[in-house]
Amino acid sequence: MFRGINPLSLDGKGRLSLPAKYRQHLLDEGNGQLVLTIDRDRCLLLYPLPVWEEIERKLIQLSSTNSRARALKRLLLGHAEDCCLDASGRILLPAPLREFANLEKRVVLVGQGNKFEIWSEQGWYAWRESLLAEDQDQHGEPLPDLDTLAF
Repeated sequence: MFRGINPLSLDGKGRLSLPAKYRQHLLDEGNGQLVLTIDRDRCLLLYPLPVWEEIERKLIQLSSTNSRARALKRLLLGHAEDCCLDASGRILLPAPLREFANLEKRVVLVGQGNKFEIWSEQGWYAWRESLLAEDQDQHGEPLPDLDTLAF
C-alpha cells in the first residue's frame, strides 16, 4: 500500500531515488519492475508491474471504435515505459516523460494505494491549492466527505 507525500529530488541524469520504506514492497510485488506512464493532470503514474499488467489488460479490451477509449489507450499505453529499481533504489525517468510532467530537480511522490503519482513540486502545490480553493468556493462539485463515501 502506497500512501503519503514525499518531496524528493531528481539527480542530474533524471533518476529518482524512491523512499526506502517502499523499496522492499516493490521488490516483493514485482521484483522491482515498474511501469511509468502519463496522466491527464500533467503528472506521471508509477505502477508495480503486476498492477500495471492488470490495467493494461483492461485497456486493451476497450473499444477500438470509441474515440474516447482510443484516446485513453493512446495516452496510457503509448507513453508507458518499463523501468526497474537499481541497486540503490532508483529509477530512471525518461526525458520525454520528464518533459511532459515538467519535472526538473524538485518533485513530489504521492502515494495512491496501488500506484504513485510523480509531480513537479510546483505543479503539485499549485494543483492542491487550486483544488482546495475550488472546494471552498463551492464552484463545481465539492469533494465528498469521508463519512459519506460508500465502502
